[in-house]
Amino acid sequence: MAVSVAHLLNRTLTVHRPATVPDGAGGQDVTLVHVADVRAKVDQPTPEERREADQWGAEHTHTARFLPDADVERGDELRGDGQVFRVLATVTNSRRTYLRALCQLVEYEPGMAES
Repeated sequence: MAVSVAHLLNRTLTVHRPATVPDGAGGQDVTLVHVADVRAKVDQPTPEERREADQWGAEHTHTARFLPDADVERGDELRGDGQVFRVLATVTNSRRTYLRALCQLVEYEPGMAES
């Protein structure tokens, strides 16, 4: 029997995904498109998780957990409660009871955050 993590998900994050759109001059621009609102739990990574991220040259500042069917992918931007996170990687456990995203906190200059 699979145990749900739903009771641990204490905040809502919006998922924004890079998408290419025509720029009107024959080229393309990359923009962030709202994909979904997802329930999540965001924590600091464990020392082991930080060490693993260091090995592949990433700054893993937070770990987010979601229901296993959450629409969250590598490269997405997660926004909520005044914070913005870039998803570095996603993994699930063997029983698929949750989806885990290794994230980096993005700190924009005041007034410069993506809308």
